[in-house]
This record gives sequence, C-alpha cells and structure tokens, in this order.
Amino acid sequence: MESTLTPLTAISPVDGRYRKSTERLSAFFSEAALIKYRLMVEVEYFLSLCELPLPQLTSFNGTLATVLRQIYTDFSLSDARRVKDIEKITNHDVKAVEYFLKEKFDQLHLAPFKEFIHFGLTSQDINNTALPYGLKKGWLDVVKPVLIEVIDALTDKARRWKDIPMLARTHGQPASPTRTGKEIYVFVERLNRQLALFDAVPFTAKFGGATGNFNAHAVAYPEFDWFAFADRLLQERLGLVRSRNTTQIEHYDNLAAFCDNLKRINTILIDLAQDAWSYISLDYFKQQIKAGEIGSSAMPHKVNPIDFENAEGNLGVANALFAHLSAKLPVSRLQRDLTDSTVTRNIGVPMAHTLIALKSLLRGLDKLILNEEVIRRDLRNNWAVVAEAIQTVLRREGYPEPYEALKALTRTHTRIDQGAITEFIQSLDVTDEVKSELLGITPENYIGVCEF
Repeated sequence: MESTLTPLTAISPVDGRYRKSTERLSAFFSEAALIKYRLMVEVEYFLSLCELPLPQLTSFNGTLATVLRQIYTDFSLSDARRVKDIEKITNHDVKAVEYFLKEKFDQLHLAPFKEFIHFGLTSQDINNTALPYGLKKGWLDVVKPVLIEVIDALTDKARRWKDIPMLARTHGQPASPTRTGKEIYVFVERLNRQLALFDAVPFTAKFGGATGNFNAHAVAYPEFDWFAFADRLLQERLGLVRSRNTTQIEHYDNLAAFCDNLKRINTILIDLAQDAWSYISLDYFKQQIKAGEIGSSAMPHKVNPIDFENAEGNLGVANALFAHLSAKLPVSRLQRDLTDSTVTRNIGVPMAHTLIALKSLLRGLDKLILNEEVIRRDLRNNWAVVAEAIQTVLRREGYPEPYEALKALTRTHTRIDQGAITEFIQSLDVTDEVKSELLGITPENYIGVCEF
C-alpha cells in the first residue's frame, strides 16, 4: 500500500474520515502551523529589539519590517519542508526555525543582524508563545463560532416550541409536565454560562529566558527593563498575557483552565446528545433524512439518531484528552522536564474531536421534527401526573392528609385516567368552587411557568 498520507491512509480519523470537518484546524494546530507561529514570534521579537533599540540594531532599516513579516505571513509548505530538513541535522525543532530565519536574513542581505535572532532566548520562549497563540486563533476563528451556531440552533427550537406541553420524566418515570422549548433552553443557559467563563481565562505565554529570569538579557544589557519589554511584546504584538514569574516553561495553569472549561461544555453537550437520543427513541422527535440514506444495513425501516451518537462519542474522546492535558501540563519537575513538549503537540486533537461533535450536533438538530401528536398522546395517557397539583391545592385549602389521599388513589388504581381523577375529585369534601378548579387541571395545562 502507498505510504502517502491521504484520508484513507491516515491513522487518526481526525485526518482521515473526518478530514472535511476538521481541515480548517490544520492552519492552527498542524506541524506547519506551529513552525509558522514560531517564526512569527522570532520575527516579532527581533523587531521589538530593534525598536528598543539595542545599540547594535540602530542601523536596521525599519522599512524592512514588512519584508520580515512576510516570512511568516507568506509561509508555505515548501518553507515548512525546509525547516524540517534543517531539523534532520540539528535534531532540535526550534533551532531549525532559528537557522531557517538566518538563511532568510542572508537572502535579504541582513547578515550583520542575524545573531540577534533568538537572542538570549530558550526554545520554550518560542514554544510557549506560539502554542497559546495558535490555540487562541483556532478557538476564536473556528471552534467557538460553531459552538455559537449550536447555541443559536437550540435557542431557535426552544422559542418555537416554548409553549408545547410535554411529559417530563424524572428517573425515567412520568413526572410533572414541562414545556418542550424550556427543556431545550436549559442547555442554552448552561452553555452560555460556561462560554462566559472563557472571558475570565486569559491565553497566557512564557517569555523570560532559560529559567524565567532574563539572565542572558540582563547580563548583556542591564540598562533595559526586560520584564516590561516582554510584557509589551506579548500583549501589544501578539495579544497574549505574559506569565511573569515562571521556570523555563509556562506553568500551563490557564491552559489547564481552558481545557477544563471546554471539557465542561462538552459534558453539557453529551447530556444534550443523550437527551435528544432519548426523545427520538420515545418518538417525540422524528428525523428528516435525505433521499437514498440508509439507517440500518439489515432493517430498512430504521432511521438511527447517528448524529447525536457521533457527537457523544467524539465529545467523550475530546474530554479524555482534555482531562489528561489539564492534569499533566501544570506539573513539571523542578525548572523543566520535557514531558509537556510531546503532550502539547496534541492540543489540536481534542479541539478537532470537539469540532466534529459540534458539526454532528448541528446536523442532528437540523433533522429534528417535533412529533406533537405523540407528545400530547403521552400526556393524555398519564393523568396520574396531576396528582401533585391536586394535593397541593388541597394543602392550600387545609384538607386533611392530601398527599396520603392522592398516594392511595395512585397506588390502588391500576390505571389512572381522566375518569379516575374526576371520580376522586368529586368524592372530596371541598366546595364546588375548589372542585371546579381541580377539574380544570389537565396534563396539558399543568406545565408551570418558564422565563426565557
């Protein structure tokens, strides 16, 4: 078999079966993307040194800044291959980026300045800045907008079905009726609250030299405020927040918070997928299908809720990886060990599984057709659920042991229908006005209030 990577030869379904759903993430989480963002950090760092300015860089022609930025803005796959070729010699990925950039400086006749590329830095100043930059872009540009699409789709259905009564099921058993739209809006509120928490989690980066103290910078140029310099570089040029007191690496606490937050959102979506699956199994929802689609290879009548099942599975995979990332990354031996390096390379994988799931949920939600006939029939077949309403009104009226009276009714009758409820109400020693009030309660109108 050919060894060229294609959707049919990829090991992971992220780059195989689901490539069409995830390919936009390649621009933020692939090896080429990481190299591009490393180059961006190196170039912006060099330009910042020129603006200080360092004495040796005062002769740098500032008009060349645009040309230098084109090294990463116009970055191509052939450039990425060149970096990887250099890495075969250096056996060090960030050093390969540095040497690639020095080659570019030679081509641009900037050789006198090239030793200020990566000046005083360690590789993690580059990695721990490039990674959160790519994560921020991938989240804001690709994943978050699709999550918002899901929330919007849920909001639309919740509003359209707001006043449709529906039998609730607590512990899987018939319970006090609710509204179809409100049950959907529960997920809207949960998701929006978790999404708002993202605003409190900054995308942080590390930039401080071999052990976080700017040792090399301070010994070479003690007259500069390197902390303020790095703060400006990350905040103003890259839109990141610098972790000021670090070891050789970023401590990853905020990255862990990001993973945990997205994991909570995914858990809510798993709950949504399972509820949608259950409502479909109850026939409360039908599903639209395209002509020619097959639900089962053996049973022609079946229309399986595959979009919600696909979403649930992918969300589970994503959460397993997010859990490992958030538990592992904040832990590093002394000033640094290398375990974070291989782990952080996988940050795009749970993002991809999350994106696959979100798109599956959108497809599933788009197929849902409310089966109001079945929903109302289910209500009419479960008159026992108004027992709570009746005993509550009787409590208000001071009726003796109303809960026990309703309990006896519901436990002694094999079937509680409208007739049984009516007979019970007529037997009560209450005023005709109260009886009329109780007789007006039905499973379809005992739905309480909701606000959204």
